Amino acid sequence: MSNRTYNETWADAQGELNSLLTQELTEQVHPERDRVVFFQCLVTLYVRYVRIFRQLEEAFDQIVHPQKRRVIRAVLDGVMGRVLELKNEMVEKEFSDYHYMDDVIQDLKLTPALEVHPLSFEEAIKLIQVSERARQGRLRAKFMREIQQDGERQRRAKDRDLGSAAVNHAAVNIQKVWKGYQQRKKTKKEREEEMIFLGMALGSAHSQPCCSLLAAQANEACRRQRQNQHEVDFQKAIITITDQIREVEGPEMKETMKDQIRQWFIECHDATGSFPDYPEEEDGGSALIFSDKTPEQEEEPGLKM
Repeated sequence: MSNRTYNETWADAQGELNSLLTQELTEQVHPERDRVVFFQCLVTLYVRYVRIFRQLEEAFDQIVHPQKRRVIRAVLDGVMGRVLELKNEMVEKEFSDYHYMDDVIQDLKLTPALEVHPLSFEEAIKLIQVSERARQGRLRAKFMREIQQDGERQRRAKDRDLGSAAVNHAAVNIQKVWKGYQQRKKTKKEREEEMIFLGMALGSAHSQPCCSLLAAQANEACRRQRQNQHEVDFQKAIITITDQIREVEGPEMKETMKDQIRQWFIECHDATGSFPDYPEEEDGGSALIFSDKTPEQEEEPGLKM
């Protein structure tokens, strides 16, 4: 997917998060006293925050812009913290670590994702071997059953005289068996087509990995490589800009700060009649000078040395 798609995912998650924050602030003004209703509100918030977390996680995983990823990570940490808070409240209110929230999930029209366990190469080989051995066993049993039935038919044929009625009866049996075989074959084919149509089975065209799926996986891997490269460029840019500021603007900033310190001493002398002591490092050092305090405030206990 493109950058625009993940930016929209981020925007949707941020909009949902703003809506949730507004709702929570409103509920704090009017607290709920009913225990059951309050727990349902907690479950609803929990499910919605989990949805937001997954959207932000997807955006953070695929967006390549370093600054955007830092902003998303900060929001993501906050959402994870809120999810843990809600989970703790749910445990305290229901006295259980396990909660049933099917009704809330159904109200929000959320369907569980189908979890497909990935098979390793060795597991796939074992599964194919088991299926093949079972198929061969069924064929062997069928073959032996047919041999037994054929022997019984031959023994019965020897016990009676095969006349015209017997020939007609044999023809009917042959037709019955053949038509049954044809119908079973047709029914099996129709059942397979129906399963493919309902999406419960894959056709022969889908036995190999889908090209679009492979392309999407390759695109995700490429985006992660771009993330790493952009992160390296971003860190280099921070170092370069810091060095430039230190070399170009550093001397001027240093002189400006010296002038401010001198001006601070002069103003304190004019206001109090004496020069104040320079703040100790434990009290903040020169940071106290740049904290916009008046000379009179410097005379307060703890500031005057």
